Amino acid sequence: MHEVVISGTGLYTPPEAISNEELVASFNAWADRYNREHAEAIAQGELPPQAHSSVEFIVKASGIRSRYVVDKAGVLDPERMVPAIPERPDSEPSVMCEMAVAAARDAMTAAGIGPQDLDAVLVAASNMQRPYPAIAVEVQDALGVRGWGFDMNVACSSATFGIQQARDAIAMGSARAVLMVNPEICTGHLNFRDRDSHFIFGDVCTAVVLQRADLATSAEQYAVVDSCLQTLYSNNIRNNFGFLNRADPRGIGKADKLFVQEGRKVFKEVCPAVAVQITEQLERLALPAADLKRLWLHQANLSMNQLIARRVLGREPTEEDAPTILDEYANTSSAGSVIAFHKHRADFSSGDTGVLCSFGAGYSIGSVVLRRR
Repeated sequence: MHEVVISGTGLYTPPEAISNEELVASFNAWADRYNREHAEAIAQGELPPQAHSSVEFIVKASGIRSRYVVDKAGVLDPERMVPAIPERPDSEPSVMCEMAVAAARDAMTAAGIGPQDLDAVLVAASNMQRPYPAIAVEVQDALGVRGWGFDMNVACSSATFGIQQARDAIAMGSARAVLMVNPEICTGHLNFRDRDSHFIFGDVCTAVVLQRADLATSAEQYAVVDSCLQTLYSNNIRNNFGFLNRADPRGIGKADKLFVQEGRKVFKEVCPAVAVQITEQLERLALPAADLKRLWLHQANLSMNQLIARRVLGREPTEEDAPTILDEYANTSSAGSVIAFHKHRADFSSGDTGVLCSFGAGYSIGSVVLRRR
């Protein structure tokens, strides 16, 4: 079996951002209008009133202060509150392909490779723009990569699951190098009229190049020491939008066809499971938690990350132990832990070790142990 390394990462950040203040102003304007228009039904107890959101509520609940989006105007328009992303002709690149190509080129440059060096493309994300042709095959064509590609969806854990799929392909000899990209247009499946979740998501794309260690030439390489995946069925994070919705006589306009979650249950159930998985993985590798330089955790909620880091490390974590990017990017689903890895590894020296971990709907948990070569 071949040793596998991450030889390059890339990041595409949309040019527009929305602050908490802007998002709250839009939500509250909608809530006020809703309460006026439904005043009689609210007074009679037939409908609940819509409470205001606030910057303080968002920061306390999540640690999020801003997010990047592919369309700002549509999200902030109280009459719309949905990103405006016009459907493109089939002859043009899809939005997800465009984002993926931008991140992929950064990762390929960092790895010092060209499309001729890649054998496969994986697109791993929480939602795909279409079921087929696969976005991965479109990205493969746009980059000029020969070989094969496929899409995969394991919600917020898609990137870590994708890293293991790429690692397995390279280790077993079916590929020399694999490009794994995570184009996440999370604002497209977020209900911006739900006070409990309207602030959660942002848009972004990350990319990771994995190669056979003996073929990698980049100055910065991270050996994939180990990877561990786990899935546990739960309805506490769910998205019911799909092609069968059109077959339901009730139609597709219901809010439950978008992102919904039971946040308190998720916190209570996921955090312990993630901490146990990482701890058991480290024990199996005879790697003391004290020897870890960093935890690059899924960026969904600051309190979740702090609790997981505390349980794994056995002490109060510092910002260096488990860096945060969700204050700027918000929850970007599968891309969050990769953004943290991309932005917070410059201080690693040869032999330094960290864990890249993501978790989310499913429940799904993926943890990857990486060591700087």
